[in-house]
Amino acid sequence: MIINDIRDRLFELTDEKYREIEIKTTPSVDADRFIGVRTPQLRSLAKELSKHDDIDYFLEQLPHKYFEENQLHAFMISCEKDYESCIDKVRTFLPYVDNWATCDQMNPKVFAKHKKELMDSIKNWLSSDKTYMIRFGIKMLMDHFLDDDFKREYPKAVAEIRSEEYYVKMMQAWYFATALAKQYDEILPFIEDKKLDPWTHNKAIQKSVESFRITDEQKQYLKKLKVKQNIKE
Repeated sequence: MIINDIRDRLFELTDEKYREIEIKTTPSVDADRFIGVRTPQLRSLAKELSKHDDIDYFLEQLPHKYFEENQLHAFMISCEKDYESCIDKVRTFLPYVDNWATCDQMNPKVFAKHKKELMDSIKNWLSSDKTYMIRFGIKMLMDHFLDDDFKREYPKAVAEIRSEEYYVKMMQAWYFATALAKQYDEILPFIEDKKLDPWTHNKAIQKSVESFRITDEQKQYLKKLKVKQNIKE
């Protein structure tokens, strides 16, 4: 019953214009799987539903039919306060994540307090052959290990990933652009020594140049480090 109740709630919140936007911006998901519910409404609904005694039944019914059900699932996981419970739910759910939005918006707050334990899972995700497991692993490194917990081995692990998947390469570029903003001197050699594939290398530089977090002088230098790409790239 809870799954039908959740779907009824979602369809009550349908916004057709927003649905059309979602279909265009999330091409990895079939159009008929979108209901069209805005993110703030999904977050609010997830917070409400997470208090229901039988919500675990919904979380166990994988794969979900609708994009918004995946979003609700991700937002409920993000609110989980117990680390062991949270990481178990992430491990169960990640193999079914099929788009960048659900992947990127799943951001458990409890992870920030358990970085040592989290690292073991990140290493497993980075070595996966599933697009969104890899993407999620890179994002967790970006979110939690670019400040006081930074180690040079982390960007090295990201740079060594080779994938033809657009959503992996984009996250690699995003990671290095963010890393340049936070750890410029440590990260610059990865760009100077061309440790990334040409497309990702140039995209990381592009994102850095578009950022307000590095200096104009740094931007000018980074522009000089762009490389030629094959037409296919």
